[in-house]
Order: sequence, then C-alpha cells, then structure tokens
Amino acid sequence: MKLIILDRDGVINFDSDQFIKSPEEWKPIPGSLEAIARLCQSDYRVVVATNQSGIGRGLFDMHTLNAIHDKMHKAVALAGGRIDAIFYCPHTADIDCHCRKPKPGMLEDIAARYNVNLKGVPVVGDSLRDLESAVKVGAQPILVLSGKGSKTRSAGGLPENTLIYPDLAAAVVTLV
Repeated sequence: MKLIILDRDGVINFDSDQFIKSPEEWKPIPGSLEAIARLCQSDYRVVVATNQSGIGRGLFDMHTLNAIHDKMHKAVALAGGRIDAIFYCPHTADIDCHCRKPKPGMLEDIAARYNVNLKGVPVVGDSLRDLESAVKVGAQPILVLSGKGSKTRSAGGLPENTLIYPDLAAAVVTLV
C-alpha cells in the first residue's frame, strides 16, 4: 500500500494566523485538490494529520471542525480524489500530549490504523513540527513553501534529507 500523510493548513488549504474557524474560512490552495486526485489515481492512500489547537483554545467546537472537514472532503471528491482519514490533535501547546506535532503520536496512530511501517512514507507539511514528527517515525519529510513553508525554510534547522517544493501540486509531480 502506498501511503502519503499531509498536513492540512498551509498544504491543502490557505492558513491563517487567526486559525481556520469555520467552513467559510477554509479555502483550498490552487492545485492542491487536483494534486490529491492525482495521488488517488496513482493508488496512494491520502491521510491528513493536523494540529487543531483552535478546539483547545475554544475558538471552535467539534461540530465546526467536522463541518470544515466535510467541506474539504466534498471539494476533494469534486476534483476526483479522496482523503481516506483525518487525524487531528485538539490540544494546545501547553498540554503535554503525545499527539500534537512535533511529537509522533498522530503518525504512530496512522501507522497502527493502516498496519504499516512509516519508513520512507512521504509526510508533507509547511512547518518544522510537521517535518520533525516525520523524522521521528522514519518517514520522508517534505516541506512545501505554501502556507508557512517559506518562513520555515528561511528559519533553517530543517531535518536532513528534507525535500522542498513550491506547493503540494509540485511535490506530487515527483511522487506519481
């Protein structure tokens, strides 16, 4: 089974420093939905792993998060793709949970759910914490420069062997 793990905000959709708090605020990055469709057509299972501390901060509730994800699922389907599962961490950074990236908990849960070893599995993100969680499970870190990716690259300290692409669409061209 071919698996790819994507961060959500800044990879699939535009990010916001004020958080994506409603379905109306969720807007796909041009080319991202088509990139997911290409992955699906190449027999990839597409899984999203996303920190959603807006829940822990009280900015939105589970019903709203589900509505945002429902909008994302429908948009991806209209483009001809599918997201197999969405894993998320609702906790704020001050809670010492194992699921919040850069910790590997979400990725370990994905490995357990799909009964796979994540060695070499592409993990696409726009922040250092996405890349760090990938390295902790032996996955292939991929930085996209959309979202916070350009700032992440400029800050330095990227894990060794991090691949860098302008956006998800460009990364997918090399994978399929």
